[in-house]
Amino acid sequence: MQLSIATRHGHLSEASQDKLKSRVEKLSRYFDRLMAIEIIVDLSDEQSPQVDIKVSAEHKHDFVAHAKSDSLLAATDGAVQKLEQQLRKYKGRVQQKHRKSQPSRQEIPVEDEAGEE
Repeated sequence: MQLSIATRHGHLSEASQDKLKSRVEKLSRYFDRLMAIEIIVDLSDEQSPQVDIKVSAEHKHDFVAHAKSDSLLAATDGAVQKLEQQLRKYKGRVQQKHRKSQPSRQEIPVEDEAGEE
């Protein structure tokens, strides 16, 4: 899984980037076919940073979440929580679809030759 962090209107320290990565990597628990995660941090308003997270999953369009909060980690947690909900919902839909598509087995009664005589 590829993980990239981009910053607009400012710079993030290595420690902040590591904290963001550790919080976002938890998303792979909810859906194991994640291909790439892109985190975009907008620091134009330093009092309330905005975090946008874009997750690319295998055989599916992208999942996107935006959050704005008083601190960078709170905004990240908000966006991660939104993505967790999206991924859980999608995974549930996929599992339900596969459950319904399986043909149900029906047993055909076999006539007993001894009973026909």
